[in-house]
Amino acid sequence: MNVSPKQVYLNGRFVSETEAVVSVFDRGFLLGDGLFETVRVASGRPFRLAQHLERMTRGAEFLRFTPPCTAREMQKAAEELITRNALSEAVLRVTLTRGSGPRGYSPRDAHDPVLVMSLHDLPPSDPVEPLQWSLVTSSVRIPSSDGLSGFKTTSKIWNVMARAEAEARGADEALLINSNGEVAETASGNIFWIYRDKICTVPTGRGVLPGITRAVVLEICQNLGLETNKRVIKPEHLRHGEGLFVTQSTFGIVPIVAFDGEPVAPCPLVDQIANAYEEMLRRE
Repeated sequence: MNVSPKQVYLNGRFVSETEAVVSVFDRGFLLGDGLFETVRVASGRPFRLAQHLERMTRGAEFLRFTPPCTAREMQKAAEELITRNALSEAVLRVTLTRGSGPRGYSPRDAHDPVLVMSLHDLPPSDPVEPLQWSLVTSSVRIPSSDGLSGFKTTSKIWNVMARAEAEARGADEALLINSNGEVAETASGNIFWIYRDKICTVPTGRGVLPGITRAVVLEICQNLGLETNKRVIKPEHLRHGEGLFVTQSTFGIVPIVAFDGEPVAPCPLVDQIANAYEEMLRRE
């Protein structure tokens, strides 16, 4: 079956994905000098796009360059892109780089940032057997105190290596530990665990990305009257949790059914939060 190429937004233009070209001298390609956001599109609407773009805008300020348009203009372009592609269920990728410049690390003469938005098919799901993952502790260690951890930079080689290691060990996802030996996050999301009916997660900082879905879950817990706790934890103590799950934009809430080869019992609270998340996803 022939599938028509999707349209892509590239610096103010909508073009076919076969024609969307970025320079081989782009610093995002050469040096990972850029940012990205992954946004779930549900019922034709990009979920919590404003929060994603606000984080990207702060990230650009942190990296000391200015996006080619405002967050509001980005949001309008994303909405038009979804309409043009007629995709009601998809994944939106927003990529922002510093653009091209002379060879070398100095960003001094890179003045033309590049903004790309693309839509991707949502991974297939089985309503009879919802997604669930096995998790293993990675040998990769990430810095415990790093300002860059607050943003999604295009420099994600540690996450790539951690996921590759997990897959080589027959697992779905990798748990990342920081340089203090503390639980940080997973290769693709934030980690939550349940202990004595409290919904726990790692505080931001300490190598942890302040995920948008993470924030949504904390909001859901408040709405449901569930107690939350942000705490530092060692990986060996994570095994005492009464339930584990990962939050990320593409899949939402993913229960963990095995951790380092040991089964993790299902927890009704995880299902309650996941159901509330799906309702919010469809409502907003």
